Amino acid sequence: MLGSTERVQAVLDDVATAPIPEAEKALFAFVDRLNDAPGDVRREDVERLKQAGWSDEAVYDAVSVCALFNFYNRWIDGTGVHGLSPDLYAKSAKRMAAGGYLPGPPPRSAPPSSDGGGEPER
Repeated sequence: MLGSTERVQAVLDDVATAPIPEAEKALFAFVDRLNDAPGDVRREDVERLKQAGWSDEAVYDAVSVCALFNFYNRWIDGTGVHGLSPDLYAKSAKRMAAGGYLPGPPPRSAPPSSDGGGEPER
């Protein structure tokens, strides 16, 4: 879905009619159920995902990501942390699309001076 805001919006509007593969529709339906009624998720829900082609590892990852985002959302709501501006979200999305969640390289620092005034060696 990267690079297609229309496809993302279609998924948000109605995953069942979105122009995405059936396997992804099954995954999103599972995550919706996990969000809306976590106590109602059953082995059959996981089996539907596996029948759609998802591995045990992929199901585990989906549950983990869903759980983490639920945690983060509740933490943010409870602590009053404010979200980013739409412009910063867009910049963050471009950075993440290019490099994932890894931070960028550290800023370059000036080389130590040769006058002996730098940090002592340890």
